[in-house]
Amino acid sequence: MTDEDGPVGRLLSRREVVVFLGATGAAWLMAGSLNPRRAVAGALGPSCVVRPEQTEGPYFIDERMNRSDIRSDPTDGRVKSGTPLALTLLVSRLGAGDCQPLPGAQVDIWHCDGLGVYSDVRDPSFNTIGQKFLRGYQITDGRGEVRFVTVYPGWYPGRTVHIHFKIRTAPVAQRSFEFTSQLYFDDELTDRVHAGPPYAAKGPRTARNRHDRIFRRGGDQLMLAPSATADGYSATFAIGLQLP
Repeated sequence: MTDEDGPVGRLLSRREVVVFLGATGAAWLMAGSLNPRRAVAGALGPSCVVRPEQTEGPYFIDERMNRSDIRSDPTDGRVKSGTPLALTLLVSRLGAGDCQPLPGAQVDIWHCDGLGVYSDVRDPSFNTIGQKFLRGYQITDGRGEVRFVTVYPGWYPGRTVHIHFKIRTAPVAQRSFEFTSQLYFDDELTDRVHAGPPYAAKGPRTARNRHDRIFRRGGDQLMLAPSATADGYSATFAIGLQLP
């Protein structure tokens, strides 16, 4: 697999975030600003935490597929097998001392399948050019919410299990805010999921969270906390953005 490493900024402590926001009424994450960039999640106050931006990686393809269920390949209708995962992202705009829902933002997610393969890319270990499984975007509604139906990701050498996401306010405009990062899972949960099909066919994974150099740069602030459902898992992740 291609190296996905890239720079991310120092994480602020919870106290630093509270003091900073109290003093300025806004974070300084803006399109075109100098790195490092940060996003603030949740309501202001003691529960406010910082979400770091992380590398886009080599496998982002701007497919522009507006769909909630990303499991199928629209070229042939085949659905990727794996443990179902319902993922909800709650996007807020930070300003004037509080967080408000951000409607109208485009949120893309993409990740590998149960055997560690991405769609529509050429890699030394696979060639999926033309396929478009496990990719898609949704537009945030009036609550700043998008919902996706996907499968629990698999693994590939050098990386822990993760999902990529990108938030854009105007993806076709000249002045577009963009924030990109990754989501992670608890290792014990991944072990349980990967003990079943199709994941087990690939064998034990070679990298856990603590082994992943990208995760070590803020991944603990990007952890999903999935709840069990009748046939899989569901998870919700909240993130607030300071727009220019």
